[in-house]
Amino acid sequence: MTRPMTTARTSDLLAPAADVAAADVHARDLHAPDLHAPDVHAGRRAPWTLMYHSVGDRRAGDPYQVTVTPQRLAGQLRWLRRRGLTGVSMRELLAARAHGRAARLVGLTFDDGYADFLTEAVPLLRAHGHTATVFVLPGRLGGTNAWDPEGPRRPLLTADGIRAAHAAGMEIGSHGLLHRDLTTLDDAALDAELTGSRGLLADITGTVPAGFCHPYGAVDPRTALAARRAGYAYACAVDPGPVACGHALPRTYVGQADNSPRLHAKRLRHRLRRTGLAALPTLSQGGDA
Repeated sequence: MTRPMTTARTSDLLAPAADVAAADVHARDLHAPDLHAPDVHAGRRAPWTLMYHSVGDRRAGDPYQVTVTPQRLAGQLRWLRRRGLTGVSMRELLAARAHGRAARLVGLTFDDGYADFLTEAVPLLRAHGHTATVFVLPGRLGGTNAWDPEGPRRPLLTADGIRAAHAAGMEIGSHGLLHRDLTTLDDAALDAELTGSRGLLADITGTVPAGFCHPYGAVDPRTALAARRAGYAYACAVDPGPVACGHALPRTYVGQADNSPRLHAKRLRHRLRRTGLAALPTLSQGGDA
């Protein structure tokens, strides 16, 4: 039986764990990219990063397979710990990697900014000693996942919810304003999704977001470069193929079916991939064209 969704007390979420605070010392080293400098991610293998969405009750249906139950998430977090792995935000992961300290770290990401990230995921992450990045939609604060035609409708984080997640030690990244396929947008609309959402999140949290996540995982060289030019230190995709780079980082989908054997297989598959990330052009190479 699926456990009903619970509401976390704000007081339980606002006191970051000691290891979260310690990791943030290194996370501050991750800055917006120098557009005239070579891409620091080029040639390196992508770090292992897990992609989640919603955490909650699946009995209303899950046609897009984007929801895991709290029990399943707890089991997956325990699996990481049993193997000596710690789940961290992308900001922490990339900053640690820059210092050569990321060998036992795994990126944990939650797309779309569902309200259940705060009520369900954050308490479990903290209980198991992990942190994560949640990619939110400041153009849909307190709204629903209206972009999913088949539903079911799930509430999204409000501005207060985003601030509470941030105060709990989680990284807040941008998922754009409205969850649009950036590859279909003209330059003005693309800039609004990237730059506009970044500014709104800075206003909400008091911190300029370092990371972006391409909605639907849709990315091409133009949108990856646009994310870099917008000032993001990194951006996540899903399976970007030859476009994979520091602003189109591949991730591993995790769903309700992913038990211990499946997670082990997914980790092994990642470790067998040897292809390094591509380099985005610098402005001096014509990247501003």
